[in-house]
Amino acid sequence: MRKPGVPHPRLPLPEGQEDLAAFQKWLSEAIPMVGALGIESMSLHNQSLTWQLALLPNLNDKGTGFGGALSAQTTLQGWCWVTLWLRGQGLARDVVVAEATQRFLAPVNGDYRLICTPEEPNGIEQLTQKLAERGKGRIALSQQLYCGDALCLEAHGSYAVLPGSD
Repeated sequence: MRKPGVPHPRLPLPEGQEDLAAFQKWLSEAIPMVGALGIESMSLHNQSLTWQLALLPNLNDKGTGFGGALSAQTTLQGWCWVTLWLRGQGLARDVVVAEATQRFLAPVNGDYRLICTPEEPNGIEQLTQKLAERGKGRIALSQQLYCGDALCLEAHGSYAVLPGSD
């Protein structure tokens, strides 16, 4: 078992398209709580990262989605979005969440999907420019949680890419 303060080894950068199943396996090893979040699958399409999640591991005392678990999922998904985007650019950098908010709109009462996208249409271009100019940058992302067709949660986060040596 890893000890506090000891970083988990980085996943090698992909030599082509990211293997999301391998990334998810690595993520579960790097961040132990991930295995308990009920992430069934991940997919990338254009600028969206979508997760399919099971409700059962995230139940609260009322039989609906536990707000703390849902909040953790939105924050983690934003971190994954930035990490996967960086990996696609051939960059192995540290990413941290700088700010995160959630707004709960309706109970989550079944399996659900979580979709993460940049908040600003030019967010990726701005991040690319900051990385080129300063070696670090930030991007604002939004997450929407849907249970069927119902929007149950909206979240927003600011994610920082730390300077690296690559």
